Amino acid sequence: MKRVDVALAIVLRGSRVLIARRKSTGPFASLWEFPGGKREPDETIEACLHRELWEELAIRAKPITALAPIEHDYPQVHVCLHPYLCRHESGEPQAIACDEVQWVEPVELRAYPFPPANGPLIEGIIATLSEAGLPQRGSKESLNP
Repeated sequence: MKRVDVALAIVLRGSRVLIARRKSTGPFASLWEFPGGKREPDETIEACLHRELWEELAIRAKPITALAPIEHDYPQVHVCLHPYLCRHESGEPQAIACDEVQWVEPVELRAYPFPPANGPLIEGIIATLSEAGLPQRGSKESLNP
């Protein structure tokens, strides 16, 4: 089975998370997703994040924390999701490679339909962002600009 590494950016601006609705055609049509995409050969996950955020949404974000990778088997492909909590740095998200973008509160993620591999990730994001151990405003690694 083919393996695909996918970089995912959980982009935070204030208390909100950026999500994008996939195009109405193609795999997982019209489902919501975290911005990101397939890693190219010889590309690091962080380089993939930067490239995909720029190409798909015309934004810049800084990866802050890597979350645990998620492995998932679909009928045709095995995916390994590499999620990163990221701080939004610049640009207003534009729906270049998607149909729509939204900033949502973490607990609202449960209300949006995502591809199956994202289920455990969504619960992990909600739990992680509710923990008191996250970087605080003003610290070097603050998630809030």
